[in-house]
Amino acid sequence: MKKIISNLLRKIIKIFAQLYYIVAKPDVKTGGYTAVSGKVLGSDELKNMIDASLDMWLTTGRFNDEFESAFAAFLGSKYALSVNSGSSANLLALSALTSHKLGNRKLQKGDEVITVAAGFPTTVTPIIQNGLVPVFVDVELGSYNICVQQIEESLTPKTKAVFVAHTLGNVFNLDAIKEICDKRGLWLIEDSCDALGAKYDGKHTGTIGHIGTFSFYPAHHITMGEGGAVTTSDPLLYKILMSFRDWGRDCWCAPGKDDTCKKRFSSIFVNLPAGYDHKYVYSHLGYNLKITDWQAACALAQLKKLPDFINKRNENFHYLYGKLSKYSDYLLLASIPEKAAPSWFGFTITVKENAKFKKIDLVKFLEENGVGTRQLFAGNLLRQPAFTDNEIPLRIRNSALLLSNALTDENYKLLPNTDVVLNSTFWIGVWPGLRKNQIERAVKKFDEFFENKI
Repeated sequence: MKKIISNLLRKIIKIFAQLYYIVAKPDVKTGGYTAVSGKVLGSDELKNMIDASLDMWLTTGRFNDEFESAFAAFLGSKYALSVNSGSSANLLALSALTSHKLGNRKLQKGDEVITVAAGFPTTVTPIIQNGLVPVFVDVELGSYNICVQQIEESLTPKTKAVFVAHTLGNVFNLDAIKEICDKRGLWLIEDSCDALGAKYDGKHTGTIGHIGTFSFYPAHHITMGEGGAVTTSDPLLYKILMSFRDWGRDCWCAPGKDDTCKKRFSSIFVNLPAGYDHKYVYSHLGYNLKITDWQAACALAQLKKLPDFINKRNENFHYLYGKLSKYSDYLLLASIPEKAAPSWFGFTITVKENAKFKKIDLVKFLEENGVGTRQLFAGNLLRQPAFTDNEIPLRIRNSALLLSNALTDENYKLLPNTDVVLNSTFWIGVWPGLRKNQIERAVKKFDEFFENKI
């Protein structure tokens, strides 16, 4: 019977693989638009997803187990947990640090977390959602990563963590930041959602801090549609992360696998009957952030292609850098920190103050001529309605505590580079689905713009 099933499975998968190339074959048109991001899929992903469908398990299962192991191995991390988005990964990472199981190292309401306002909002919102106080420091122009020198001046006895992203695949100064965290006993969360495959001093980002976070949204380095992951090499943090991801339960047995811990009916908890079923003991105020096995099946096929994806992204980045460097009098291009090996998510450009045009002029021209652009996400998060319309306790560098809806021009002046990002920075695509003629066309449009402006 097993042989019959196996043969049928191979036939079904083969048929759908053929169908994929007839119906769902990737668009091979060279087209007139250079997209800023996208996904690169093939029949391998479809084969895995069909295989995952046939057992009708539906939720996380055998493909997820294999993906988590393979993802951790790729990064050189002891543990990896899949979640339903990169934003959920950030929420999970920060929430885990509030666990009572961490003793006097746990984050408590009112504690402060160092971060930046130039980035994606869900790096910051988990800080606020957990009742903590974000402390904003500025970024460096060029790398668009946190200004290390301002971290020390912003520390107080309430500072307990640093939570920042490797911006657009570029790597922040992990030597300096880890030294500060180790010296002060601070937690370090690396948001590597845009930097999968990036390295610092030979080690993958997301593995050097206490917790790393990743996103598998279609725009990212690999995709499972919606999805993400957290990584850690700390066994205690791993159990806490798993608890928060899986409803807050105390038990670590996988769904559908009972009593692998051999303590299901022998554990003792205060205020619960002796031997109460451990599968229904909850030690945290958790969530359900798991993925489906279809998603894991897709990501497992993508993971095998990741090295090629990274190489192509970096190749596209360096091509653009070589072609656009001639406009360095007017455009600030990316700078790469020492020891960093980026895995580029996008190609950042800042229009310099002395240019004869504004960012909006260049962005509108590119968009109107078929070259996709994106802002550096929130630009300055503190100027976004979520902050200006709400009373959120925060600090900016070494200033006093204030509410977000009471920010003034004097407060914003403490983050001058962040406002430069808001007003003058954008990025264009380097994703591996771009064809040579599409990238060449993007460069040609820059040339046309400068011929008209300069």
